[in-house]
Amino acid sequence: MSLDLDPVVVHHLVNSLGWRDLRPMQRAAIAPVRGGADVLLLAPTAGGKTEAALFPLLTRMTEQRWTGTSVLYLAPLKALLNNLQPRVEQYAGWLGRRAACWHGDISAAQRRAVLYERPDILLTTPESLESMLVSEKVDHQGFFAGLRAVVVDEVHAFAGDDRGWHLLAVLERLARVAGRPLQRIGLSATVGNPGQLLSWLQGSGGGRRPAEVVAPDLVTAADGPPPGDIELDYVGSLANAATVIAGLHRGEKRLVFCESRQTVEELGQLLRSKGVTTFLSHASLSIDERRRAEQAFSEARDCAIVSTSTLELGIDVGDLDRVIQIDAPATVASFLQRIGRAGRRVGSSRNCLFLALDGAALTEAAALLLLWSRGWVEPVVAPPEPRHIVAQQLLALCLQEHQVGDKLWVQAWNELPPFGEEAEPILRYLVEHGYLDHDGGMLFIGPAAEARFGRRHFMDLTAVFSGPPEFTVLLGRTELGRVDPSLLTEEVRGDRRLLLGGRSWRVTYIDWRRRRCFVEATDGGGRARWSGTGWAYQGFALTRAVREVLLGADPPVRLTRRAIERLAREREEKLHLVHPGGTLIVREKGGDLRWWTWAGIRANATLTATLGDVVDPMERFDDHSIRLRDNVTSAEWRQKTADASVRLCLPEVSEKALDGLKFSAALPKQLAAATLSARLADPKAAVSVLSESVRFVVT
Repeated sequence: MSLDLDPVVVHHLVNSLGWRDLRPMQRAAIAPVRGGADVLLLAPTAGGKTEAALFPLLTRMTEQRWTGTSVLYLAPLKALLNNLQPRVEQYAGWLGRRAACWHGDISAAQRRAVLYERPDILLTTPESLESMLVSEKVDHQGFFAGLRAVVVDEVHAFAGDDRGWHLLAVLERLARVAGRPLQRIGLSATVGNPGQLLSWLQGSGGGRRPAEVVAPDLVTAADGPPPGDIELDYVGSLANAATVIAGLHRGEKRLVFCESRQTVEELGQLLRSKGVTTFLSHASLSIDERRRAEQAFSEARDCAIVSTSTLELGIDVGDLDRVIQIDAPATVASFLQRIGRAGRRVGSSRNCLFLALDGAALTEAAALLLLWSRGWVEPVVAPPEPRHIVAQQLLALCLQEHQVGDKLWVQAWNELPPFGEEAEPILRYLVEHGYLDHDGGMLFIGPAAEARFGRRHFMDLTAVFSGPPEFTVLLGRTELGRVDPSLLTEEVRGDRRLLLGGRSWRVTYIDWRRRRCFVEATDGGGRARWSGTGWAYQGFALTRAVREVLLGADPPVRLTRRAIERLAREREEKLHLVHPGGTLIVREKGGDLRWWTWAGIRANATLTATLGDVVDPMERFDDHSIRLRDNVTSAEWRQKTADASVRLCLPEVSEKALDGLKFSAALPKQLAAATLSARLADPKAAVSVLSESVRFVVT
């Protein structure tokens, strides 16, 4: 094997791993990674991206004699890091190097060992890095002095939300600590805008550092539908879905994805009642419960694991035979991750069986598969105007450095927008309201920050998101997971029963002060519920694809007879709401006048805010339509919308909505509201809708 890698690495590729050669993507990655460029490696799930990044980095580490912790390997999930650790340790060990994990589940003794030994590769999360930077127990100047490169696994999972902004800001601060730019290597499944994603990952180095997208296996629309054995079925209920899953593919290992934790619990219980060996995985199960399920699943054969998106990313669950999807995931990118879990074994193929529970879900699944068949994937775009993350970073910097010069703070992020001089109004607010103190030309943590974020050594300041308050469920001393408090407060007759881990539990005692709930096993009757589960808004492209399906387009996959019949019924029922040449304004049976835009929630929110003169004051809109005033005429419509595309307005948000924006308390209300408004808007899609012809169908 002729490779431009360290001879020891090549030796072990052949003799330890038994590889005859590298994959095309792994070969193509060697030169740019070894050359120090910022790189985005694109490949399907299980495409060898970790090796493509680490083998050239280990070669550089040896050649250039890097010392101390020189490489960070970041991932969005602790479980993914735990899963990767043995592999990374093996590869590092070939060259006498060491790797270690650092995250919230690592014990105090393990952390002390990491600080003392300073492993060459540290596997961690951005939140744990933030904790290290602000901790009194970590000499961050000494620990990160040798840092050279950062690998960001599943980079698309960061870039699409505020964790991405937090990641970029922390990397800029680390570069200042290390005293050098850091090479950035992103690993991702297929995305719709790889060049833009790489530029985003480069942060302040964008346009100044060499950069390369490595994607030799990338499938484009010109290549035709991606490979995969896909079937779309309509089953009508979760009980029917359980019957189908129990009856099909006996003796095989099945991974079933659901769109909410509640559905995972209910389906898990149904499958077990049918004698299927079933494991569950979702964010509210305890770590031990999830690990037991993942371990048992990786070793078992005739079984099913039912999961939310927690198993969508690259956690190894062994060789899968089947992937099953209940209803439809929110994005094509998510579907690509999920179908990529199957077909890894020689002789097997990537496959997915969709089981739709109702007509709307069936139509959405068909629309998603229509986009997938065209090679279309959502672009990954960072949410705009992250002012609350700027506030968090200003506070975190003062914790890290204890005090910061009031003219020097802008240097911490190497002029990365929006953490530069444009953050001045946020800084002033923090000082004026006591979150920061200002004395003698220095900034430091103030009493308001201590009061609001200082609990448990400012732990709440290191995480960008806060989940809703949940109660821990305990069987004796064993933690089973967490449940929504409403299950413990609503009135019930008889025993209060919970459904968790696919099993029913009777509540025996509730410790309200400590948010703990003690249970014992019982037969059936348990209920599951979590806040905010089971719904995802559709974007413009997916909603338009739904319209295409209703107009008669079928995805090039197998449709069962039940799916064909239910799709026909959906099309017949909604035929009067869709038109290929534009949008429709329709008077419904109840008298409501609705504008059927088929544009997605964000575009419709933008249109609603812009067309206040004709929109119903109750502002009732959804993914597909907007409710208008019931007396709007065709002439008035033309007059009021004539110049709408040049006077677009951002959606208004309520003060209550600000509670969902973490650190919004550290912002002026108008700036926090402006952030949410920008994120609720889709001006481009709104202009596209306004450019289309509108038909009045009013009887």
